[in-house]
Amino acid sequence: VQVVESGGDLVQAGGSLRLSCTASGLIFDNYAWAWFRQAPGKEREGVSCIKWSGDSTYYADAVKGRFAISLDHAKNTVYLQMNSVKPEDTAMYYCAAGRKYREYTLLSDDFLNWGQGTQVTVSS
Repeated sequence: VQVVESGGDLVQAGGSLRLSCTASGLIFDNYAWAWFRQAPGKEREGVSCIKWSGDSTYYADAVKGRFAISLDHAKNTVYLQMNSVKPEDTAMYYCAAGRKYREYTLLSDDFLNWGQGTQVTVSS
């Protein structure tokens, strides 16, 4: 199983960025897909998650209304559209696949397959 993130970059506050996550070695449609992030000196936190059907999503309060997660089943790709980014969004962003979807929370223990991360830096 291989999960690979891309799209991280240096962006100015207020700008936009789209992260991508591709997966191989698993049946894409059988998994819930999530984005986590970890800033230096801080614990990893859940950002967003989407159910395998694409009809249910979860967002952390810190990103609600600014970020959007989506699936492209044909491309086995998950996206995280980041709008109106803030300096506090600076972190390494990780994509993960898991067999359990929770509508009201996001737990890293539910996810077994992780990518190596892509760095997002937001300048003020």
